[in-house]
Amino acid sequence: MLHVLFVCLGNICRSPVAEGVFRQLIAEAGLEKQIQCDSAGTSSYHIGQLPDHRTRANALEHGLTLTHRARRVTGDDLAQFDYFVAMDEQNLEAIEKLNYRSTGLYTNDTIFLLREFDPDISDQPDVPDPYYEGPDVFEEVYQISLRCCRQLLTYLVQQHVIKSERMKE
Repeated sequence: MLHVLFVCLGNICRSPVAEGVFRQLIAEAGLEKQIQCDSAGTSSYHIGQLPDHRTRANALEHGLTLTHRARRVTGDDLAQFDYFVAMDEQNLEAIEKLNYRSTGLYTNDTIFLLREFDPDISDQPDVPDPYYEGPDVFEEVYQISLRCCRQLLTYLVQQHVIKSERMKE
């Protein structure tokens, strides 16, 4: 079983969307027994809260119901999760620092920026934070998450030679 953790700052906008999109893609591929995911934030601003109401509304427009409660990433996550996917460079650095304090390694091949999987050529490494923005940025975050999570799933399936339950039928 592979475990993937999506990480943003407060765990109420970007990472819950990526988690929800990825969870849906996993289900559509019949890979629930092989891959699981969660999300967390690098800050403690919103611990215990549901995702931002605008995030939930946008997700619902795409058939996703987000019920995740915000939490902060911890050192225990390093042992539990196989892959860490940050929404921006600031949060990537926070994960790398946590990893360094725990393992003595600053980075490795299991810590990524989500946009590293973006099939659209972009010089922007970050998923924009929509918190202080309008509905168009919430939609942009959803679309980026969808594109990138599709590619992330393909990457994981190829790296780990995972076969879908649906493929076996």
